[in-house]
Amino acid sequence: MSEKLIGACIFGQSGGPTAVINASAYGVIKTALEAGEITHVYGAAHGIKGVLDDKLYDMDLEDSYELSLLMNTPSSELGSCRYKMKPFEEDETDYIRILEIFKKYDVHYFFYNGGNDSMDTCNKISQYMQKVGYPCRVMGVPKTIDNDLFGTDHCPGFASAARYIATSCMEISKDARVYDTPMVTVIEVMGRHAGWLAGSAALATDKGSGPDLIYLPETDFDMEDFYSDVERIFNENGKVLVVVSEGIHYSDGTFVSEAKTSATDGFGHAQLGGLASMLAADLGNRLGTKVRGIELSLLQRCATHQASLTDLNEAFLVGQEAVLNAVNGTTDKMVALVRSFDENGNYVSKTELLPLSSVANYEKKVPLEWINEKHNGVTPEFIDYVKPLIQGDPEVVYEDSLPRYSRLKKIIASK
Repeated sequence: MSEKLIGACIFGQSGGPTAVINASAYGVIKTALEAGEITHVYGAAHGIKGVLDDKLYDMDLEDSYELSLLMNTPSSELGSCRYKMKPFEEDETDYIRILEIFKKYDVHYFFYNGGNDSMDTCNKISQYMQKVGYPCRVMGVPKTIDNDLFGTDHCPGFASAARYIATSCMEISKDARVYDTPMVTVIEVMGRHAGWLAGSAALATDKGSGPDLIYLPETDFDMEDFYSDVERIFNENGKVLVVVSEGIHYSDGTFVSEAKTSATDGFGHAQLGGLASMLAADLGNRLGTKVRGIELSLLQRCATHQASLTDLNEAFLVGQEAVLNAVNGTTDKMVALVRSFDENGNYVSKTELLPLSSVANYEKKVPLEWINEKHNGVTPEFIDYVKPLIQGDPEVVYEDSLPRYSRLKKIIASK
């Protein structure tokens, strides 16, 4: 065990929200409040921007019951951001400001919850603190519904989104087959470069009520092959249900979506959307039949009513482990999840630590061997990968038959 480090901590959330990201927040905050080495717990308003703006919430002043309700509260309760920090070798401005805030509040622990780009931010801050010799233990807490974070077997947030997508596809499939008239339905699912979410729709098909065709961005999309696939099933059954990942692209790399890549998020990633409507219009003209285009959009990442208990528990676990390892001397690491099974074949959650530098800015995609030969579906191995992660139903607190979410006071810290 390394030398004991005494000081306050800051926790921040970054990137896209999930159904379980606040469970990670609770894992960090609860464990930090109980840790003798951590003198004060601060929450950054809107991620790293809250640090830069000196807008920190005093988590010590929050009610313990309201904090516990974070376990079933969707989205990023402390606020998120998409802010890309330049390397400090190019521009030290942000880093000097962060160091100033750390010193002001006596912060010696920093926990950051996010995906690929957030781990990059975490790594940069860690490296800078080491460069200037300021004692601060920095830990990354993984999060992303896209499941594309490198190194971890899967990522908190993914399983709950996968469960929502599969359930929604089962429901849509039932509705789309009600009438005796022909119809094609196209469902657009999130996933810019990785098709984990779109592939999860196969869980519905595995249960007998799901999509006929699924297209992932790991392989090139061919419009004529797509038309052929749809027409074949349409001619056989008169009904077709298709799931497409928003990031499907042609062989030259251009997105099939008509959304322009000039619209980007804070990290320069293309903002995609409108694909289902575009494909529906094209199919309607080609087949001369009714076609519906459905975009699940934000519903995929905020549906706590379809949250997986396994996902919630793992989200809490990675937050908890980040704090426990930090106070024991670990820094510059991300907590990753490891797939494991007990002697009875039951899935077991385990963790390991990965260097932030090995995680930042790398993407994990669906293995090509888990995509079928025709590139219009996934293999049983994909289903076997996802199924253990969506298990379990959380205990949810209700008020007037509606979910009772956390109501934090969010008192701004002052020093």
